[in-house]
Amino acid sequence: MRIVFMGTPEFALPSLQILLRHNLSIVAVVTAPDRPQGRGRRISFSPIKEFALRKHLPVLQPEHLKDPSFVTMLSSLQPDLIVVVAFRILPKEVFEIPRLGSFNLHASLLPKYRGAAPINWAIINGEQETGVTTFFLKERVDTGSIILQARVRIGPDETAGELHDKLSEVGAEIVLQTIRLIELGKVRTRMQDDSLASSAPKIFKEDCRIDWHKNSQQVHDFVRGLSPQPCAWTLHRGKLLRFFRTKQISWDIHRDLRPGAIADAEEGGLLVQTGKGLLSILELQQEGHKPMDVAEFLRGYRLGVGDELGE
Repeated sequence: MRIVFMGTPEFALPSLQILLRHNLSIVAVVTAPDRPQGRGRRISFSPIKEFALRKHLPVLQPEHLKDPSFVTMLSSLQPDLIVVVAFRILPKEVFEIPRLGSFNLHASLLPKYRGAAPINWAIINGEQETGVTTFFLKERVDTGSIILQARVRIGPDETAGELHDKLSEVGAEIVLQTIRLIELGKVRTRMQDDSLASSAPKIFKEDCRIDWHKNSQQVHDFVRGLSPQPCAWTLHRGKLLRFFRTKQISWDIHRDLRPGAIADAEEGGLLVQTGKGLLSILELQQEGHKPMDVAEFLRGYRLGVGDELGE
């Protein structure tokens, strides 16, 4: 079977690696064009491109997926199957090229959390379970017929970064199983129930500001759902503070404190009042500094009881 693999970030790596370990024929890898990154604006390769080059796989980096020259090039490879993991939305003229179709790995239990940020939103919304889904592509994004799914538990303090890594490994196994089923002609798909669908739109910096009026569980889920990136943030005297790890506390100390006020700032411990309950801050970052645990942070940053976050 001739396979074209499409992917860009770290999430896609385990899937490409497992296909090579099982000696599947990858006739090309399609990934995002090289972009300048960082303060130096140096050109960097995507994780998938770096890996593909080390394995001497042909790499294609189209700027536009509808470009006729790219479509012609892809067709000339005569792929039997296109496997998509964390890539762009494919136009119909691309995903209809392979004789056996094109399928995508999505990091949720579709139809829940259709969209660009399913891992983040599952945690932000306090889900205790999520998973991965493979499905055949169709024109409406994330709506194709489901091939396989695998469920994964979300821990009460698990971050989006930790869940990302777990799902990428589970997803790789599901990708391999999906290819084997297609190869053997044993695929049994099922339609998605649109009435059960929920969205997981892309998250921007302005969406990551903490609302201290929410209760401590909601703020805790918000922080871990955005950790390590794009990262939940708040302000203190106009300075940006980013939070990476917290612990939810259901009780209050000072009932007269406003949401966002510091309830305790002893060395080694920082408690913030929320709309209901306290949030214990475990790891954070002052703008222009490296992330650090709360004890180290408090040794160099002055906060007192009653100081308010958010402004």
